[in-house]
Amino acid sequence: MARSGSARDSRGPGAMTGPATALVGRRESFNAAHQLRDPGLSDEENRRRFGKCVNLHGHNYVLEVVVAGEIDRASGYVMDLKQLSDVIGRQVIQDVDHRNLNTDVPWLCGCIPTAENLALRIWERLRAELPDGLLRSVRVWETDKNWAEVGGHAG
Repeated sequence: MARSGSARDSRGPGAMTGPATALVGRRESFNAAHQLRDPGLSDEENRRRFGKCVNLHGHNYVLEVVVAGEIDRASGYVMDLKQLSDVIGRQVIQDVDHRNLNTDVPWLCGCIPTAENLALRIWERLRAELPDGLLRSVRVWETDKNWAEVGGHAG
């Protein structure tokens, strides 16, 4: 039996009131070079902190973007994924693909281009272009084994 004020209703255990939230995502890829180096540290300190990643090297990155919201009754979409692909291409891919992330991307200026910082900066760029509360997460795969994700919920 549901308690007063609970989001649960009489449809059974675990049932929630209100519209369901659906998550949909888009995967894109890009190739880029980077170097993990803090200009405030000596070469020795950088090598100790970043290991072999202190050398200029490249990755075949995979970018996963997830949006979440109610399914529109008319279209059946949370968001048209072609539209999401266009936003990702315009705000991210055209700037980073086949570039040096340390020197060629103005919106990465001043940050060490780790997977974490890439995910954060991409999140910021996409959030500014998408309807409020729609963006759920940005995940950047640097290798098949290593990724970083930034996310949030509508608040």
